[in-house]
Amino acid sequence: MKIFRGYFHPQLARQCALTIGNFDGVHRGHQAMLALLKNEARHRGVPSCAVSFEPHPRDYFAAAVRKPELAPARIATLRDKLGELERCGIDQCVILPFNARLASQPPEAFIQDVLVRGLGARYVLVGDDFRFGARRAGDYAMLDTAGARLGFDVARMNSYEVSNHRVSSSAVRDALAQGDMARVASLLGRPYSISGHVVHGRKLGRDLGFRTLNLRFAHWKPAASGIFAVQVHGLADYSLPGVANLGIRPSLDPADVNGGRVLLETHCLDWPASLGLDGAYGKIIRVELLHKLHDELKYDGLDSLKAGISQDCDDARAFFADSFSTSMHLETTRQTTRDRI
Repeated sequence: MKIFRGYFHPQLARQCALTIGNFDGVHRGHQAMLALLKNEARHRGVPSCAVSFEPHPRDYFAAAVRKPELAPARIATLRDKLGELERCGIDQCVILPFNARLASQPPEAFIQDVLVRGLGARYVLVGDDFRFGARRAGDYAMLDTAGARLGFDVARMNSYEVSNHRVSSSAVRDALAQGDMARVASLLGRPYSISGHVVHGRKLGRDLGFRTLNLRFAHWKPAASGIFAVQVHGLADYSLPGVANLGIRPSLDPADVNGGRVLLETHCLDWPASLGLDGAYGKIIRVELLHKLHDELKYDGLDSLKAGISQDCDDARAFFADSFSTSMHLETTRQTTRDRI
């Protein structure tokens, strides 16, 4: 997948079939829309294109009125969003910087400048609640009328439902806030994960006997937080079970080396000996958050922190042992059923 910042780029396809959205989480509703987009692009002989924004428009407006609490919790990093769009088979992604110019652009100008002249839209697919342009004045009807006049087709896709519930980024955020990781996986069609480069920290984990892999979550307000049983991908030829803390580490000084930023700290229950002490730094890993153990806790000292981490490791091991036992039972049941047939 080709990735472009803005639409003034010579390597952009001259024509495309596109859809527009924030795609936070790239959930199953997004995936269904992207599959339809790919099919329409193939029929027209043009590349498929996802148009998204950074920052999230609601982040921009929250900052503009100085009310950070209005910003939405972020499900995915930009890296993970782009990775999922690529896995969906999209040919190119255009990231539009959401700034004062874009926020104040009338919908008619957005159609002419961005969709027609900038991206060469031949087909535009939007969701059933799509709004665009300054003050969200543009809607599907306006886009459809403009398409008939300017020479591109417009289609609208209805909401995607799982178990009679609408799939949306808001639903994913709610499930993450509740720590319902099974529900999150159902909405996403995959386990929830965060990826990134392993960075240096205080190395306090070594002193406590629990070395950690540190990933910085760029956004200040992640949709998930707490302590989780996890699987780590990217350190070995197989996934590694572990326990992770996603949050601000309330037991430590907020002025430490991480500057009080949100951090995903992961301890592998079985560390690969081939990595040594420093072999993971700089590697890109993906951490799947499978089961929430509890919210972040504030400990009154390093001894109690160490005891808390040790208990979390025991609880994570118990989760994996129970999961393995359940999967083995299901496999045995399926085999017995086959034998009876």
